[in-house]
Amino acid sequence: MTEIDANIDGLVPAWLTLPDIAEKLGVEVTRVRQLVKEGQLIAVRRGENRVLQVPADFIKDDKVVKGLVGTLTLLKDDGFTDEEMLEWLFTEDETLPGTPAQALRENRGTEVKRRAQALAV
Repeated sequence: MTEIDANIDGLVPAWLTLPDIAEKLGVEVTRVRQLVKEGQLIAVRRGENRVLQVPADFIKDDKVVKGLVGTLTLLKDDGFTDEEMLEWLFTEDETLPGTPAQALRENRGTEVKRRAQALAV
């Protein structure tokens, strides 16, 4: 869990607190903390109170977005920090089109994972 850089903070359109995520997923906040600890979600401290928050785009239909966990694992294996992962996921890519986070939400995870794997080369 890292402090968020202002530039990266500006890339992410919306954020949810851990209790908000827990409510959407129908689980206890401790389970959400476990998902963060296991690397299945990225949480950063932001705002005046430095509250842990997760990009809202990581949750869709009351579930973690399909393909996100695998993508985060690939990026972490490539040596990306949480901040670098957020920057990559939320930076526009004309060839995708959109951002990798958008593509995951639109069930285009195969292409996102292929690109994440290519970063290691």
